[in-house]
Amino acid sequence: MRAFTLSDFDFDLPPELVAQHPAAERSASRLLDGRTDPPSDRIFKALPSLLRPGDLLVFNDTRVVKARLFGEKPTGGKLELLVERVLQHHEVVAHMKVSKKPPVGTVLAMGGGFQATLLGRWPDERGALFRLRFDSPAGEDPYALMARCGHVPLPPYIEHADSQDDERRYQTVFARVPGAVAAPTAALHFDEALLAELEARGVQRASVTLHVGAGTFQPVKTENIAEHQMHAERYEVPEATQRAIAETKAHGGRIVAVGTTTVRTLESWAKSGEAAGDTRIFITPGFAFAHVDLLVTNFHLPKSTLMMLVSAFAGYERVMALYAHAIRERYRFFSYGDAMLLARANDQ
Repeated sequence: MRAFTLSDFDFDLPPELVAQHPAAERSASRLLDGRTDPPSDRIFKALPSLLRPGDLLVFNDTRVVKARLFGEKPTGGKLELLVERVLQHHEVVAHMKVSKKPPVGTVLAMGGGFQATLLGRWPDERGALFRLRFDSPAGEDPYALMARCGHVPLPPYIEHADSQDDERRYQTVFARVPGAVAAPTAALHFDEALLAELEARGVQRASVTLHVGAGTFQPVKTENIAEHQMHAERYEVPEATQRAIAETKAHGGRIVAVGTTTVRTLESWAKSGEAAGDTRIFITPGFAFAHVDLLVTNFHLPKSTLMMLVSAFAGYERVMALYAHAIRERYRFFSYGDAMLLARANDQ
């Protein structure tokens, strides 16, 4: 196995291929079937015909919260919070964008008529995140305050302000557990009609939860990728999903992960033996996959940890060739873009 560096995962992407809006219909996005050689250009609603009865689709059922909040310091200076995690007692952990960080104890006036008191750094005094307590006259909890006052935390490469359409489309149709600040984007292509067709064809369905954090957009800054520190994200693999995976494997079915967050969840469970907790798993070429046979995934940013994950899964040379094909064929990239279907490298 060669030693990969950050530069190995770079590629030139024409800026006009970065999708700024979703396709008119969820399942009308394009799907590049990367299992074949040459790859096949399809429409996403063709996915059921590419799977088999007895396969198990595993989705991430996290729900994106309106985690972007705006406010100001007592001095009048403007600030922005991006809530990463909700704690107990109306406390949250957040990123803070402000010209000068306020001292501990500062009470911030937040848009929508509530206050946020800065309690300190997180997870310790050297942490990059901040711990705050939200207080409102009506006693609303942080989730209620975000729902009322917050904005959809669109990725940094989407250039328009969030709209009502984003509230609907930057969310999966089966989102259940609130806590993510970024959508599990491969799952955005599924609508109710497609799910019904998959069920009719005998493709099974199960869910895990991984609350996607803002760190998913954090750039890798070291050429030696082994030096990169992954952000922590909370995950859970329910007992029903554990049983479904075991039964699928016992009957010769395939585990189809919908999105890299599902891969990270399943492989974190396999690696740690813990069905719930925090994960910092970093999947790079050479990783031994325990659960996932097929992967549905969108097209990812150059030099990102997600590029490294899909390269580990399907093989570096194959993934780079598929990306070159996608660029030639004008596929749409990133969160609102098109998708790929990949097989695990040793199953090619």
